[in-house]
Amino acid sequence: EVEDRWRGFARPVASRNLDNDVDDQTVDALVAAVDDRNADLSHRYYRLKAGWMGGDTLNWWDRNAPLPSDDDRKFSWDEARQLVLASFDGFDPQMAAQAEPFFTRNWIDAEPRAGKSSGAFSHPVTPSAHPYILMNFSGKSRDVMTLAHEMGHGIHQRLAADRGYLMSDTPLTLAETASVFAEMLTFRRLVDSTDDPAIRQRLLAGKVEDMLNTVVRQVAFHNFETRFHDARRNAELTSDEISDIWMETQRAALGPAIKTGDDYRPIWGYIPHFVHTPFYVYAYAFGDCLVNALWQTYQSAQADGQAADFVASYRSLLQAGGTERYDIALQRFGLDPRDPAFWSMGLDMISGMIDELEGLS
Repeated sequence: EVEDRWRGFARPVASRNLDNDVDDQTVDALVAAVDDRNADLSHRYYRLKAGWMGGDTLNWWDRNAPLPSDDDRKFSWDEARQLVLASFDGFDPQMAAQAEPFFTRNWIDAEPRAGKSSGAFSHPVTPSAHPYILMNFSGKSRDVMTLAHEMGHGIHQRLAADRGYLMSDTPLTLAETASVFAEMLTFRRLVDSTDDPAIRQRLLAGKVEDMLNTVVRQVAFHNFETRFHDARRNAELTSDEISDIWMETQRAALGPAIKTGDDYRPIWGYIPHFVHTPFYVYAYAFGDCLVNALWQTYQSAQADGQAADFVASYRSLLQAGGTERYDIALQRFGLDPRDPAFWSMGLDMISGMIDELEGLS
């Protein structure tokens, strides 16, 4: 509050928006769109999952519990490579050509080894060299998605390299665009490759849960932060008062199918972002919804016979690196992120997957 007043920020989130190079109107549009779709997305999905688990409700710790018939399929490294490259090639052969050297020139360290670092990332090194990917591949379908995700980063880094050392890095608002889009290409190919209802259900449910955690849950966190800081302007808050705000915002997002009792009240205290990086969490929802809206635009372009135009625009977006703001970058697709309808279009994709799951139930 004191620093915001000194620096002329109208509200607490404004300083984070400035740091992210995002205007307040865009963030407000994102939050409004997600809040408006809670009943259609998280409430509907968790009610559906509760039925799969044999009840009407789920305890909050079971939100992401594996389904009764979990996915035990294993992919070889060669199968994963073929799936990812075929997914990219079906979208844009040039994208597959950018990905091929990662496999043929050993730019990927994927073998799990004792003492090896966990996690996954694509390191750009310098624009004059080439990226390296680190991951730990054990053959699960999630590992295939991780490979596609990091490969998307690597392709983005290669395409943006011509912008040079200072301008090849992508801004936060677009940093996950290529990775999530590449992951979606591979995911849809994997889902569409099987007619087994149980496998399709597991894949779709896993993807929906990932997106609800990234979009709905993170916006609910953002709403908690907003209400907390607004209340704190008037007086100091007790832990019970903070927990009241927490419960109201989280119940609105999770819906009646998720049971949240007294043991959920202090959970806000374990989330470090609220203290160390205030108002950062909406960035996760921002990136996911932006890519989902792009995906929906691609689907429409395909239906209209204009897929080639979309692919060319998408490639130019990646080649731009850090030379364009997100709103300028999206103009080539005729999209306006200040309009809640843009974000709602991205949420339509999640809703469509829940529709598919309802059809399989």
